[in-house]
Amino acid sequence: MQTIVSVDGYIATEDDQVGPLFDWFETGDTPLYEIDNSPRVTRQSHDYYRPMLDAIGALIVGRHVFDMTEGWGGKPPAGDHCVVVSHRPAPEGWDDSAPFHFVDDVTDAVHLAKELAGDRTVSIAAGDVGGQIFEAGLVDEVALDVVPVVFGTGKRFFGPLSKQVLLEDPDEVVQGDRVLHLRFRVRK
Repeated sequence: MQTIVSVDGYIATEDDQVGPLFDWFETGDTPLYEIDNSPRVTRQSHDYYRPMLDAIGALIVGRHVFDMTEGWGGKPPAGDHCVVVSHRPAPEGWDDSAPFHFVDDVTDAVHLAKELAGDRTVSIAAGDVGGQIFEAGLVDEVALDVVPVVFGTGKRFFGPLSKQVLLEDPDEVVQGDRVLHLRFRVRK
């Protein structure tokens, strides 16, 4: 489970604005992707973030994120497949050949994503759906890219949780510019 987050645990404001959460994508001189107009991050952020992105085989997101991004134009933002947790089918006119899979249960989403990812990583977007998967005990690792901003209110990294879950000590801590990358194993 991974995303960029404010110091107080928010991934967006109530109206889905991300404010300065992605500003660190322009604080360095190292391209994050091998494309024109790639975000440029520090070497430390690149060396932490790029291998994580390359390892993703399938991404799980909620329908809200899918709708907000208009399905990324039919191309998953990370990995080869995107599993969308939704009680609604694919949008009218959606290209069925796009590597997006719509399921209505978080457990089914995890099983399908594991199958699609093969020996690669399943990445789970934070937020309400990510929190449901986390609370179900189906998350092995939590990765946060903490940006030094306090939102005060908004959409929480873990969504609404009904129980406490312990994490191990961070097994990776990387200081970037305007971001601190943290990775924790979930205590089993």
